[in-house]
Amino acid sequence: MPLAHLRCRRAAHPTPFRASTHHQGRLLAGAVAVALGVLGAVAAPAANAAPAATPSAMNPAKAAPAAAPDFGPNVRIFDPGMPVADIQAEVDAIAAQQVDDEMGTNRYSLLFKPGTYGSPETPLIIQVGYSTEVAGLGASPTDVTINGHVDAYNRCLSADNCIALNNFWRSVSNLTINVTGLDGCRSSANFWAASQASPMRRVNVTGGNLSLMDYCTAGPQYASGGFIADSKTGAVINGSQQQYLVRDSSIGSWSNGVWNQVFSGVNGAPAQSFPDPPYTTVASTPVSREKPYLTLDAAGRYAVFVPAVRKDSTGTTWENGPTAGRSIPLSDFFLARPSDTVQVINAQLARGKHLLLTPGVYDIDRSINVKRANTVVLGLGMATLTAVDGAVPLTVADVPGVDIAAVTIDAGETNSPALMRVGTQRAAKGSARAHNSWTDPANPTTLHDVFFRIGGPHVGKATVSLEVNSNDVLLDHIWAWRADHGNGVGWTTNTAQNGVIINGDDVTATGLFVEHYQQYKVIWNGERGRTVFFQNELPYDAPNQAAWQHDGVLGWAGYKVADSVRTHELWGGGSYVYNNVNPLIHATRGFEVPVTPGVRLHSLLTVNLGAGTLDHVINDTGAPVSTDAVGQPSYVADFG
Repeated sequence: MPLAHLRCRRAAHPTPFRASTHHQGRLLAGAVAVALGVLGAVAAPAANAAPAATPSAMNPAKAAPAAAPDFGPNVRIFDPGMPVADIQAEVDAIAAQQVDDEMGTNRYSLLFKPGTYGSPETPLIIQVGYSTEVAGLGASPTDVTINGHVDAYNRCLSADNCIALNNFWRSVSNLTINVTGLDGCRSSANFWAASQASPMRRVNVTGGNLSLMDYCTAGPQYASGGFIADSKTGAVINGSQQQYLVRDSSIGSWSNGVWNQVFSGVNGAPAQSFPDPPYTTVASTPVSREKPYLTLDAAGRYAVFVPAVRKDSTGTTWENGPTAGRSIPLSDFFLARPSDTVQVINAQLARGKHLLLTPGVYDIDRSINVKRANTVVLGLGMATLTAVDGAVPLTVADVPGVDIAAVTIDAGETNSPALMRVGTQRAAKGSARAHNSWTDPANPTTLHDVFFRIGGPHVGKATVSLEVNSNDVLLDHIWAWRADHGNGVGWTTNTAQNGVIINGDDVTATGLFVEHYQQYKVIWNGERGRTVFFQNELPYDAPNQAAWQHDGVLGWAGYKVADSVRTHELWGGGSYVYNNVNPLIHATRGFEVPVTPGVRLHSLLTVNLGAGTLDHVINDTGAPVSTDAVGQPSYVADFG
């Protein structure tokens, strides 16, 4: 997601200014006016008080007791009895290695046993870099308390150019952050200045504000695209976040919005007011299931807890009592290492084992096949599957209750027909196969924090990233990304037609981010589909109009509902245009849907990020966006 035109709301009238720069194809152009009414005067950020250790100083044996399972060398397990200085040295060393390692192969999981870490006098300050997971091992987020910070700061590309636009691939979950420590501006909030693929789940923020932008560094301070679920906070400073989804949480307040801020089942959410301010508030989430998570009980036994499905849900799963669900002992999991072959992994799955992917990059030369109902596949530390020789790295059979969580899937140099398939290829509507009976609406197969990359770390090619053929599937935070920067990037280099294709019926998406694919970004063929929050960018790099058009239509819409569909609903959708390779290119529309009473879309916008033209928001409705008004959205509040 590039920088775009940003509007931050003040209590009084803002005084915007113009700023422009560029970083690796991420557009940095527009205006920003940041006023944070919940803050007083802020001082320059202080350096982290604890000295950083070098990676060679990290000692995994110090972090994990001998009796701990063998999660591999890049999992650190911390105990509340450890000296804070020792923990600080470990996390500082990892942060120093990871804060700029955007496309690297290192992966880390920092796990905290139940207890309290740090104090107001000696706070624990954790900076979270790329490919790093920070998580508590308690049954509840209140079982692990960090007195201090768990922060993601801007990356400063120069002394006066600090942004969070590329702060991807990191997470924090299942713990309490009692905000304390640091000096000056840095003491004013816990900062989570991150963009796509950086979820915050089951986090309890106390003692201070949560800021989703880093206003302590020299501007422009942009951030774009985040996800919070099953969390409780006080005041949230949204700042420059261009779009955001908060689901099934409790918040004290929300400071402002830029383009597309969506709240679903959130206690304390601002009232529905799209487009001014651009808040889309859905009273309850139609169907939800929280991500599985690793736990450790008082007897030292590890397990994976799988939360139960909820319908029409609001608020967190844990504030008013234990989270409903089932606990699976770790002995029922195969703990995979990147050195394990797919044959070994599939053999373990066939034996009835669940799968835990320890941190690392796995070369996948044939499909990992999940065939058994209620199987859990859980990644630690942004575990990554990379397609080899055109393989489809992960497939799920037409069975209910499978949970795929915290897995990144990369395309390889040889084109893959898909990077992940859920269910078998669907027959034509009306056939016996069109509506299978193997899935269960009360027990949906669910994908949580599953991310796809076409290019970026290396050359990648795939026709489709995610293909969903089964009915009754829940997609809970997906980012499908055809890379706009990094390695192996170009119109004929990292080729990919479509990001997500939904063929199954009764599929629900809560948090769907799909960017830069060369044809339709999302194609929805199934009936009764629902999406709560959609964010899309059209491809930057089409060389000319002839290369990017079809059937007399200029470009390809970001979100396509098939002409045959009779029932579909979306809440909160944005589609952005930035044709920087050829600014003369047009796209006819951002959204394309059949005109029928059962197809309804709410809170839609398109916006120009500095190049190209998007002629309509949806079908032939909605004013164009062009360089005449960079960053000024065109809105359609309701369609259908």
